[in-house]
Amino acid sequence: MEQKRNKKKKGTSPFVRVMKILGTLLLSIFLVVIITCSIFATVLTIYVLNFADTTTTVSLEKISGSNITRFLYNNPDYDEEEDDESEKYKLYYALKNEQKHFIWADLDEIPQCTQDAFVYTEDERFYSHDGVDFKRTFAAFLNIFLPMYNGMFGGSTITQQTIKQLTEDDARDGIEGIERKIREIFRSINVEKTYTKEDILQSYLNLVPMGTMTEDIKGVQAAANFYFGKDISELDLAESAALAGMTSAPAANNPVDNPKGNKVRRKYTLDHMLENGAISEQEYDDAISEELEVVGNWDYSSNTVYEEEMEDQGPTSFFMDAAINEAIVRIADDAGITYEAASQKLYDGGYTLYTTVDIDMQKKVEKKMRERSNFTTYDMSEKDDTLWSAFIAMDYNGNVQAVVGGRNKKTESRVYNIATDATRSPGSCIKPIASYAPALDQDLFTWSTLTKDEPIEIVNKDGKKEKWPVNYSETGDSANWSYDDLFTWQMLMRSLNTMPAQLIEKLTPSYSYNFLKEKLDISTLTELDADYSPVTVGGLTDGLKLEELVGAYMIFGNGGRKYEVSYLSKIEDADGTVIYEKTDGYKQAVSDSTAYIMNRMMQYVINDEQGTGRYAKLKGCDLVGKTGTSSDWYDLSFVGCTPDYVSGIWIGYENPETIPTNEYQNIGAIWKNIFGDIAQKETHTSFEDTFPMPESVQKVTYCTRTGRLASNGCSKTATGYFKSSNMPDYCYGGH
Repeated sequence: MEQKRNKKKKGTSPFVRVMKILGTLLLSIFLVVIITCSIFATVLTIYVLNFADTTTTVSLEKISGSNITRFLYNNPDYDEEEDDESEKYKLYYALKNEQKHFIWADLDEIPQCTQDAFVYTEDERFYSHDGVDFKRTFAAFLNIFLPMYNGMFGGSTITQQTIKQLTEDDARDGIEGIERKIREIFRSINVEKTYTKEDILQSYLNLVPMGTMTEDIKGVQAAANFYFGKDISELDLAESAALAGMTSAPAANNPVDNPKGNKVRRKYTLDHMLENGAISEQEYDDAISEELEVVGNWDYSSNTVYEEEMEDQGPTSFFMDAAINEAIVRIADDAGITYEAASQKLYDGGYTLYTTVDIDMQKKVEKKMRERSNFTTYDMSEKDDTLWSAFIAMDYNGNVQAVVGGRNKKTESRVYNIATDATRSPGSCIKPIASYAPALDQDLFTWSTLTKDEPIEIVNKDGKKEKWPVNYSETGDSANWSYDDLFTWQMLMRSLNTMPAQLIEKLTPSYSYNFLKEKLDISTLTELDADYSPVTVGGLTDGLKLEELVGAYMIFGNGGRKYEVSYLSKIEDADGTVIYEKTDGYKQAVSDSTAYIMNRMMQYVINDEQGTGRYAKLKGCDLVGKTGTSSDWYDLSFVGCTPDYVSGIWIGYENPETIPTNEYQNIGAIWKNIFGDIAQKETHTSFEDTFPMPESVQKVTYCTRTGRLASNGCSKTATGYFKSSNMPDYCYGGH
């Protein structure tokens, strides 16, 4: 028996053993492949499902209907009872993307033959699939590995192409291309669930690229206009096929640059239409034999909303420059995109923006800023006048009415705007907003507080104590401290440096710094500005923008409220959706009582014969304000508050140097020359009309010897304004 078993073992064929080993090996490889494919499929499924979870439906409504963005202003002559609603706004400026041509057309305006031409050229199963033609997608994928067609074979449906145009998500290579395709597939499925086929086709026909080598054309309406000089509704079958045939390569197959190539593509379209029963044999033959009349130019006459759009508007104004910059920031914030991308969207067209400009005021100020006599003290016609200047005016809600960023006539668009871009020293204009207002809000003084004109002690850069600051006369000379006791309004009126220094010492520089930054929206401050010199006398590291300085003063004419400074009241995108609208929101920077008392104190700056702003005084119109002079007379500023407007002006040189006062007028007089006529024609002439005294303020008599509330024993008195919550004690005479 043992011998038989041994014989059997020895008789096992080597071939059988090899086959067993090979079978085991193949089975192992097969199992490894199955396991690997399962893992890969699982990972791929999770990867794809991640896109399904995070991809939202694309909105078809957000399509620009024009290559023009329009900035409008309120028509000052509009009569609500007599005029049509369309006359309420007038065109201020039209931004045109000259390289982009896009005119919206509703689907019912597009002939059926045009619709069919594009459908049967691009997506034969458009009306039957759910956004993705998987049969065509698989064929396109297979063509990559087993080329059956010359060049690229597209698998995208009309729905997918529409989404690609809307999102500008067009990555083609590597992993990014795969991810884009997955996003596109899920977006297409979602869009098909949300919109009808008619909605999708309408969007596609308005977005499909139709350009030449030199013209960026989108949509069939613009294409019909350019290639055939027709409205889309007038196209026949041959013209429709000529346009639809372009889609694979518009720049190469259009009837202007390549008539022969377009003819081949036109036949391709007509062949597919005939195969799908969209046209008859006779219609096919007629369209094939038709000779096209190609125009190759534009006719906008029937597409203009405002006649001025087609005129040469010249360079943008300083106001428009600021409005454009604000628009770009607003669009970027709304869309969550970069400034550069938002700029492109704005210039691509379709937006309607409502500006805050007072068009008459803007034109008057522009003219006055160019007149030398408004600045100089004598005829400087033979001398090179290189003094820079900027002016801005806004209402008490922060709506800018006029802005001019230079003295010369503007010859270019979007140039450097001194009013909004330059940062210069405000000098003493900083005192009301950095020391007086926050200190009054903290009840650190009253109208009649007597303060000694004396310095404080600070530690200088060498680590030594010194008396600081000195006072300056109106001619710029340093003056000794008088050590006199002066009322608060006198300190402010004469612009002495000592009381603001004493107030900052009590508040601390960091408190003042934070007040300017957080409550008044001053954006140019640095950490080094949380110190005595910057917040006391305006010795800031980088300076302030005139726009922000004037904006800060609005609190003195509206009850202490700080609104955002803006050049736009509303922005609408192409479909009329409001993406920005200025609200009534504000920050209460100081109390209404503080704002009112500050307003009344600053009247002495203008009305008193010793006031530094006396040259700005107006006839028949209230004015309060403050002058500012920087070190060495490099910068002169004035901010003035009238009942309806807060405005300011700055003068200085491009490269700071001393301003010769014998050649240029007082800064208050310059402000008056520029804005006085406008201010004196305001609707309101008194602050009591627009800013009545709040109940928290009392107008009472005080003793001019002690600063206390006057009694019968006081022989010399005056009237002042005091917070009800912070009244001085009574004076009982016996001085």
